Amino acid sequence: MHAPIPNSEACSGSALGLLFRQTRDAMWARMERELAAAGHELTFSQFIAMKKLTQGAASVTDLARTADLNPGAMTRLLDKLEARGLLVRVADPGDRRALHIHLTEAGRTMWRDIDQCGQRVRERALHGMDEATRTRLTRLLEQARDNLLSQD
Repeated sequence: MHAPIPNSEACSGSALGLLFRQTRDAMWARMERELAAAGHELTFSQFIAMKKLTQGAASVTDLARTADLNPGAMTRLLDKLEARGLLVRVADPGDRRALHIHLTEAGRTMWRDIDQCGQRVRERALHGMDEATRTRLTRLLEQARDNLLSQD
């Protein structure tokens, strides 16, 4: 457990940034423990890549952006998932330099199970919050992110 942030620091940028990081790290760690408990040796980044692939084929660049990794790190991550038979890389017929990455049937089967892990972690994170609070929290976090990303 983390100590509560004293009121004088509650709105300082460093305290807010630390809280964001602690929340992110706790979500990632909880997700990896949940996956391991379900018998899946996956990292959070591998989970995110597989989640993106459930929406259809993607490029290495798309997956790297989604998982917040550089393309080299994403390629190594994909090598591991491909070696396990969870995804396949297919050359783009219109551009032989480009690859489309797809989940295999084994990857789709695993996804159905690991998606349940993700749902349990989300529920744990949002425990005690009604639907309106959950929606408001999401909107506030999106607003904070968008404010920081804006180029004004």
